[in-house]
This record gives sequence, C-alpha cells and structure tokens, in this order.
Amino acid sequence: MGHAPPLLLLCVSVSFLGGLTFGYELTVISGALLPLQLDFGLSCLEQELLVGSLLLGALLASMVGGFLIDRYGRKKTILGSNLVLLAGSLNLGLAGSLAWLILGRSVAGFAISLSSMACCIYVSELVEAQRRGVLVSLYEAGITVGILLSYAVNYTLAGHPWGWRQMFGWAAAPALLQSLSLLFLPADADEAAAHKDLIPLQGGEVSKLDLTVPRYSFLDLFRARDNMRSRTTVGLGLVLFQQLTGQPNLLCYASTIFHSVGFQGDSSAVLASVGLGTVKVVATLIAMGLVDRAGRRALLLAGCALMALSVSGIGLVSFAISMDSGPSCLTMPNSTRLPGLPGDSALPSGISPSPLPTPSKNHGEKVSSISGQSKPHSAVWASTGPPFWALGTVAPTRPAGEHVLLHWTALLCMMIFVSAFSFGFGPVTWLVLSEIYPMKIRGRAFAFCNSFNWTANLFISLSFLDLIGQSSKGDTPKEHFKFSRIVDSLLPPLQKRRGTIGLSWTFLLYGLTAILGVGFIYLFVPETKGQSLAEIDQQFQRRRFMLSFDWAQSLAGIQYSPIEVPEAP
Repeated sequence: MGHAPPLLLLCVSVSFLGGLTFGYELTVISGALLPLQLDFGLSCLEQELLVGSLLLGALLASMVGGFLIDRYGRKKTILGSNLVLLAGSLNLGLAGSLAWLILGRSVAGFAISLSSMACCIYVSELVEAQRRGVLVSLYEAGITVGILLSYAVNYTLAGHPWGWRQMFGWAAAPALLQSLSLLFLPADADEAAAHKDLIPLQGGEVSKLDLTVPRYSFLDLFRARDNMRSRTTVGLGLVLFQQLTGQPNLLCYASTIFHSVGFQGDSSAVLASVGLGTVKVVATLIAMGLVDRAGRRALLLAGCALMALSVSGIGLVSFAISMDSGPSCLTMPNSTRLPGLPGDSALPSGISPSPLPTPSKNHGEKVSSISGQSKPHSAVWASTGPPFWALGTVAPTRPAGEHVLLHWTALLCMMIFVSAFSFGFGPVTWLVLSEIYPMKIRGRAFAFCNSFNWTANLFISLSFLDLIGQSSKGDTPKEHFKFSRIVDSLLPPLQKRRGTIGLSWTFLLYGLTAILGVGFIYLFVPETKGQSLAEIDQQFQRRRFMLSFDWAQSLAGIQYSPIEVPEAP
C-alpha cells in the first residue's frame, strides 16, 4: 500500500471538516457581537440571550439527536444536520430582528451538536481499529482550527458594512464540503464491506459476530443487561469529570495571566486567543499520534494528572498575586462554549468585541450610541480595531518585581493545563464514548452522555462567580454577568445560602476534582486501543462487575486477546 485509500481520505475530510464547522460556528459570534449591538441596539441581556441561544439548540439536539442517529443512520443524520445548518446560516445572514437572530443561532446550535455526535460515531464505525483513534481525534483538531479560522474571518470582515452577515454565512462552506465527501462514502460498516479493496474498514464485523444483532431500549442504559449500566457509568464519569475540572472557567483568566507577565493591551488578548489556540492544536496533534500507540487510558490518566497539578499550581500562585478580573457584560458567557465537546476546545472566554458604547447600569436599558449623530457602522468598526483583540476584562496592574516569577509560573501552569486537556479529555472522551456502546443504541447513549456534558458545563459556568466571591460587588464581573443573574432572579432563596471560597480555593477545588478523575479513570475506564468495536462489546459483556483492578494493570491499559470468530455459513 503505497498510498492512502481514496475513501480513507474522504473519512479524514468528513471528520476534520465536521470539527471545523463546529469550532467556527461556536465562536464566530465573538466578532459579530459588536456590529450586531450597534445595528440592533442590543442591551447586555439581549446580547447574552443571543450568544446563549446556541446552547439551547445544542441541548435540544443532545436530547433528541440520539434517536435520530439510531433511527435514520449516521450518514443521513450528518447530511440532515448540514441542511439544518445551512438554513440557520441563511436565517442569520438575512435576519432583520433580534428574534430572527436568536432563532438562527438556536438552529445552528442544534445542527452542530447533532452533527458532532453523528460524525464521531460514523467515523469510529467505518474505519479499522488501528486508525479509529486518529480519525476520531481529528474531529477535535478540526474544532480548534475552526475557532482560529473564525478569529481570522472576524478580523478580515471587521471593517466591512454588514460584515457580520458574511461572518455567519461562511459557516456553510465547510458544511457543504463535508456533505460532498459524505456522498462518496458508504452509509455504514455493513455497506462498507463492498469497498474492502478501497478502504480498510470494519467490514461488517458486528454482523459476523452476531447475525441476530440485539436491540436495546433507552432504559437498557441503566440495566445490567450486557453490562450496560457499567458502560453508562464510564460514559457519564468521563463527561462529568471533563467539566468539573473547571476547564472552561479557568480560561476566563487566560488574558489576565498573559497581561500579568508583561504583554500589554491588545497583545495580551491576541496571545491569549491565538497563542492558546496554537497550543491546543499542537497538543491535539500529539494526541492523534499517541492515541493508537499509547492508548486511551494512558492519555486520559496523564492528561488528568497534569490538569490536577497545573490548576492546583495556579490556585497556589493566586494566593500571592491578584487575578481578580473576569468576563464583562459584553463577554461571551462560559456556558456557550464547549470545552471538551466534541468538545471542548474552549479558548479564553474573554475574546469578545470591545465594549465601545458604555452600557447603562440599568439591566434592561439599550446600549447608548457612540454619539448623537448617526454614523455608518463601518466607520465605527474602522476606528475600533479588530473584534477579537479587545477583552471584556479589567486590566491588572503591572506585577511587582518580587511577583514576576509567580506570574510566569501561572502562565506556565496555564499552558500545561490547556495542553493536558487537549491531549486527554478533549479528544479521548468522545473517542471512548463512540467505542463502548453496542451499535444499536450507540447514538442514544452518546447523546445521553452529551446532554450531561452540556448541563454540567452550564452548572460550572453559572456557579463560578459565586464560588470566587464576586456575586455582591457592584463593580465586579458578576455585576455584568447577567446570564448568571437570570438564574439568581429565578432562585432568590438559594442566593442567601450560597457560600464563597475565593478564587484560589476554587482552583484548588478543581485540582481535587481532577485527582478524583484520575482515580475514576484508573478504576473504571478500560483500554480499547487496537480492538474492533465488536471485540470491545464482547469484553464489556463478559465483565459483570466494573470495579476491578484487572482493568488497570498498567498505565497503558490491558491488552485483550483477539476473539476468534468462525466464518458465517
């Protein structure tokens, strides 16, 4: 084999372009928000509703998407989600009111969430075991590249009249390319058996192992049948620890840390976004090279352990230096980012348009105009600079000489944390989820775990400012973080009972959670590298009790012997 099979290259494009679409759509709002604010006179609450509407659509997709994936198949679901994304992008590009913008963002969120689940499952089922880890992890790399691409597009279109319409419209390009690639690929592994001369595929192994493939109901996920309960424990544990380690919230302080070591003004924001984005791409590429060699367990254990050390380091450093800045009213809320979802690829949440018009302290008031005269928005954009250079954070003071080393230590810990997530939880969580469930319920099981991922992300995001003790200060991020205040207004009795532990202890709490995550992975998560999906399924069925040290014989994980399958008559 002197060259890659043509259909294998198509699988590569499907995985990468799917992630690219996800990452682009997720963060393109960062550059579009300021011109939208100027065109529609949006208040802070309206801006956050617009940004958060993508989350609502994604949550809905995680609730119903699994049934669509299992009912209509992976390929049809991806193609259908791309059509939905095209409709959402068209709606956003032509929107003339806030209601249409919110609708378009919700539709786009539904589409990218549904596509992300179907894409990971589709690729994992199609390719052979030795290449499954690389190709599924490629989706994560695509997400990060898509995020960086959105920043570049936002910068390029910043000075164009109605540039935000073009920003939203470009999301359709990778989705269309992915759809074209899908047209030349088989619908599933069984159909792929006819293409053995073109691509090394699973080749319908599931069919050969069991000609009468069992069917499952959704409730079987919680039953002992075929050890499904243990599989659900593994899936939920991974997505919850992925979020509870605080990865999205920690990145709120990325720009502050960059600024603290001497990068002033716009440069700190650029480095916090592009710099960390580059680190994530490199770390994800490393994960792609190791996931089928070192194994899933090794990457998860190493990544989670490094996350525990690095986030604890930031917590200890923050006892001595001040990092009291965070997202402003115009900053993209944490709850709209998907760190680990297929994804998570979160970058600093501080990447947002510069708040040129000063919003009123009154929650519901519209943002005042720049001046009493009407001016073309393009002229305003030209004077404000690129959309992703400005941060909605309070610039910290220059570090004192004795604290310089501590600031650089915090920056190093931040880099280690981002890298560890990007070669651990980031790509591997979704790879494992696409492997451990039986084929007939894989879509519903994946979506069920994904819904917990979104919910945990929302919970962690909304609790962060209360934990660090900034919920009652009039000039703190919480004053502007109106998305949290919506929840506060709905649950006033709980406000009095909320405790604050401060920024340092919050980071240390995340470190403790990461340590617990290491223990969970060591005890519960099996090694699946080099195994076909059918063999993984057989191994789970044979083990009736998950908590066994036999699952954790080494950091690289145990090696299963291949199952000999007699030829079907």
